[in-house]
Amino acid sequence: MRIGVVPGSFDPVTLGHLDIIERGSRIVDRLIVGVLENSSKQPMFTVEQRIMLLKKATENLPNVEVLPFSGLLVDFLKEQHATEVIRGLRAVTDFEYELQLAQANRSLYPEMETIFLTTNVSYSYISSTIVKDVLKHNGDVGHFVPASTLEMIYQFRR
Repeated sequence: MRIGVVPGSFDPVTLGHLDIIERGSRIVDRLIVGVLENSSKQPMFTVEQRIMLLKKATENLPNVEVLPFSGLLVDFLKEQHATEVIRGLRAVTDFEYELQLAQANRSLYPEMETIFLTTNVSYSYISSTIVKDVLKHNGDVGHFVPASTLEMIYQFRR
């Protein structure tokens, strides 16, 4: 069984994230969306809220599971018996950073492979940072996030 992981902070989940998750779910038998608990960042949404948003957004994908993790990605992969990491690329700058991560991770866990998926051009400008900025200024993020989670985002912000 091929087990893959799409790691990220997903603060919050965007249409770009969901695109990569949906496409990744067709590549592996089981796909784990790993929600990073990163103590060096100040997230807008708690890990529990981000997990709820992702579970709602992926409820139609039967082979997708959403789990929190902290620490090294390779340790999480080993715990989950996963050997595939699926990452989205929006631009050349993403590739340079992601390539370094992939190479470092592979040196720590030679059994793993990183699969890069280019983001759908419709979502190439969307990032969680942009969504958070729009939310901070009370703007409409309906064009950036899955419809299934839009209401939940506004509930969390109250």
